[in-house]
Amino acid sequence: MIHQKTAFTATLLFLLFTFRPVGAQCELTNTAFASGEDIRYDLYLNVAFLNARAGRGSLSVTEANYRGENAYKMVMLLNTSGLAGNIYTVNDTLTSFIDMNLRPLLFTKEASEGKDYSVERQSYSYEKGAVNIRAFRLWRGAEQYDETITTDHCTYDYLSVLPYIRNLNYTGMNPGDRHHIRFISGKKPVNMYVNYQGISKIRANNGKKYEVINLSLTILDEAFNDPKDALKASLTNDENRIPVIIDTTLKIGSIKAVLRSVSGVRHP
Repeated sequence: MIHQKTAFTATLLFLLFTFRPVGAQCELTNTAFASGEDIRYDLYLNVAFLNARAGRGSLSVTEANYRGENAYKMVMLLNTSGLAGNIYTVNDTLTSFIDMNLRPLLFTKEASEGKDYSVERQSYSYEKGAVNIRAFRLWRGAEQYDETITTDHCTYDYLSVLPYIRNLNYTGMNPGDRHHIRFISGKKPVNMYVNYQGISKIRANNGKKYEVINLSLTILDEAFNDPKDALKASLTNDENRIPVIIDTTLKIGSIKAVLRSVSGVRHP
């Protein structure tokens, strides 16, 4: 009788955790940031032969109303200037609305990089155990696609992945360990890994030295011959998990954001 009860309990737990609606699976508890957080960055452009300070960037979080729902609004600005900006212009605005459980609701990106101008948008809805994502892209004034994708996996965009990784538990992880997630690349979901690369200490541009968790986010997409690191980040190894460095891939190089100042943190 004891064995039968144990087997029944194990089966019930398996069913509960395996067949939860995808919306429930995507929910995370936010312990890292709060509305009012504002981080300012110095930008460094790495394009061909050029590797130099290139402008300013920012990452801010505010509370917002998204279609009648309480949400966080995250905005990242990347703006090059000076000599580096004249050689290769980057003026990007990334905006992401996420619900209070850190599920993405809407992502937009307006990007002016070099001679290219593009607009991307992904809107998310959750129903009947599925995620519906409407993906739109305009490039040089011409529509490239406007499609709806349905998936049964939690899926993140370039900006909503930041609050996700800030709230992951890295305790007990060793370099080489990784978390698997799904990522929207253009108009299709692809596999992505959050790779743990260990702890180090770095000095930010505010003169302070931080102990940080080093991560890389690798896209496994058939469009790339080799796995591609879409983003690298170094987060403070404390309750705030502030991104001290964000290194983002561009079409012909990369742009690195290094923390210059921070205010409005959740845990003073």
